[in-house]
Amino acid sequence: MSNFDLNTLTSALGEAPAKTGVTFLGKALKWETEAGAKELIDAIDACSSLQFLNLEGNTLGVEAAQGIAKALEKHPELKEALWKDLFTGRMKTEIPIALKAMGQGMITAGAQLTVLDCSDNALGPNGMTGLVDLLQSTACYTLQQLMLNNCGLGITGGKMLSKALLACHAASSKTGKPLPLKVFIAGRNRLENDGAKALAEVFAAVKTLEQVEMPQNGIYHPGITALSEAFKVNANLRILNLNDNTIGPKGAEAIAEAIYDLAFLKEINFGDCLLKTKGAIFLGEALQDAHTGIEVLNFGYNEIGPEGGHAIVNATFNKENLSSLVLDGNQFGHDCREQLKESLSEFGRLNALDTLDADDSEGEEEEDDEDDEENGEEEEEEESDGSEGDETEEGAESEQADESTGSVYQPEIRNILAGDQSANASAIDLDQSLPNTVETYCQTNYPSETMFHALEESDKTEAFREYLRALSGEDYFVYLAFTILKLSEISEKNSEALRVTEALFSDAYTFAKENNRLKSLRNFLLIQLGLLKCEDHAFKPGYNVQGCRHALKNAITKNIVPEEEQSFFKVFLEHRG
Repeated sequence: MSNFDLNTLTSALGEAPAKTGVTFLGKALKWETEAGAKELIDAIDACSSLQFLNLEGNTLGVEAAQGIAKALEKHPELKEALWKDLFTGRMKTEIPIALKAMGQGMITAGAQLTVLDCSDNALGPNGMTGLVDLLQSTACYTLQQLMLNNCGLGITGGKMLSKALLACHAASSKTGKPLPLKVFIAGRNRLENDGAKALAEVFAAVKTLEQVEMPQNGIYHPGITALSEAFKVNANLRILNLNDNTIGPKGAEAIAEAIYDLAFLKEINFGDCLLKTKGAIFLGEALQDAHTGIEVLNFGYNEIGPEGGHAIVNATFNKENLSSLVLDGNQFGHDCREQLKESLSEFGRLNALDTLDADDSEGEEEEDDEDDEENGEEEEEEESDGSEGDETEEGAESEQADESTGSVYQPEIRNILAGDQSANASAIDLDQSLPNTVETYCQTNYPSETMFHALEESDKTEAFREYLRALSGEDYFVYLAFTILKLSEISEKNSEALRVTEALFSDAYTFAKENNRLKSLRNFLLIQLGLLKCEDHAFKPGYNVQGCRHALKNAITKNIVPEEEQSFFKVFLEHRG
């Protein structure tokens, strides 16, 4: 009788061996030179099977990148380049050179990547030049997952990305094995219509996509329509996230047509997309009969009236796998909300329903007339949006350059704290030349949790206070208010960040009381937390509303918010929170 061999049995059962590689995840190291990156380079050299290289949460300079590139030349087995949040505090001129060097290292090695993640790096079009050679090289012929979330690519960067991927697909197709891209994630990139149209060409070419996430990109119905046509030929699409773009009824009609061809959809996230009633009806009808495998549906905050709500809910009758249904923040009215719950209960789907408390309507009438009128206005906006092209991107870059020499807060951002509710107060850009300090954190548009952890100060509360108190007058008040929001975003999962928000809330209310600005601070917070509508209908909260509300509720519970102000917030939080 032969001896029992556990390794042979494991192999026969098909159990995949654990991946091997090198990780410096979240160590907040600053690699400036090749000598300074010796620990990392030695680790790469010592790894006999470098299947992944995870450098997330550190900061990399050009000389160090060139040293790493030499080490990568010896590892053709590399599959996953995980380089998220890798260039905090680096100048815009450094990033493309560093990326190009490491990309060339992998090309020279003959690596065949399956995963490339460069999310949360302020690449912009300039940084994208450092990725182009890699993306169209043999190293990416096998790429399955591409993550470029929150990279500020803009229209120009989106077009560059599209051109590189199309070249990769064409070249790889000639080998008999076309680019097998399955996952594409590129939220918060200001791609707009032109960028979306360019990427739609890629999606139409590859036909292998299973997950597409492009939230917060300023895409209107022309771009949405182009994407929808491309989705039709990606029959295996399972996850589709276009949250916080302006799909509108016209875009919803185009997507609905695509949905009929997407039998394997599992998750749809069209929250905050201005679908309106008409758009919800299109989508509800498309989901009505098939798509029984759907697990997640998000149609929250879309100005949907009762008829649209019923269309969506009725489509859930055969969705036995449905685990999450978001319909909050629409215009159903009390009676309709109760009817929707009754229908869901009859279908056995009530447990999937998220909260259904927030409602932007006074009642249930006049929706159709308003829908038609506002849809006309929307189309007018969309036409002008699509005509700007690269000029829009150049203007944005010019504005960012101007901001690097002075206050990052433009007049319209200041106005909201002076009582002007019509101001869009969410856009703050990062000066890429700043080091990773409290100052960097306060001036970064959407600072990551990794950035917070990377701060060297042991007493972070005092560090933030010291920086902010060095500012004067209005600058102090504005920076203080936005820093509270940025820390609040991560307050639910980071107790240290929550403690800092408590201190800064206290400082903000002290200043507001002394300067007769309580109402200004109240309106600012209500608008930024999505609790009060802004008079500027184009404004949308730019920060994680759930985390920000958590921090505010904590401040109320601990009586940091003055008693006379607590009642205002409690009314809104109970109605919408």
